[in-house]
Amino acid sequence: MVPWTTGAFAAGEIVALSAVLLAMGLRNPRLLLQDYPGDVRAAVPPKTAAERRETVWWNLPFLCLLFGTPLAAAVVARLQLPALSFPGAFTNAFIVMIAFDLFDWLVIDWLVFCTLTPRFVVLPGTEGMAGYKDYAMHFRGFLVGLGLALAASAAIAGLTLLLPA
Repeated sequence: MVPWTTGAFAAGEIVALSAVLLAMGLRNPRLLLQDYPGDVRAAVPPKTAAERRETVWWNLPFLCLLFGTPLAAAVVARLQLPALSFPGAFTNAFIVMIAFDLFDWLVIDWLVFCTLTPRFVVLPGTEGMAGYKDYAMHFRGFLVGLGLALAASAAIAGLTLLLPA
């Protein structure tokens, strides 16, 4: 059983994580350099020490939201449904995680990055590079996210069931 709150957590995670990514991209798209296609990464210098430090600071709230929101969804589901089983807790966490993974792949990566390619995502000196239209790379990223969602959801479900009913 999936309570309605799980959908609210999924929508909240999509908004919050997208806002962090947008803020990073507008602040300095090089903060996301590790997520750019290989040809683009090869055409620009590596991140500076300052950019690496700033990336860590941006990644802290991102990772807290990425894993904390599905944990909160599963805990709330457990509170709403005291008899929640491992599959139920797993499903609640997984729905939240996969919702963002799908949004990231289809909207952020394919629509915005590959199809629209706004100026703020194009690194100086890389205009027109083939990597900006590499849909397959983003699909592979979605599959990595799917694996992460499966593993994290299992861990979250286990943690959730440790709570008293």
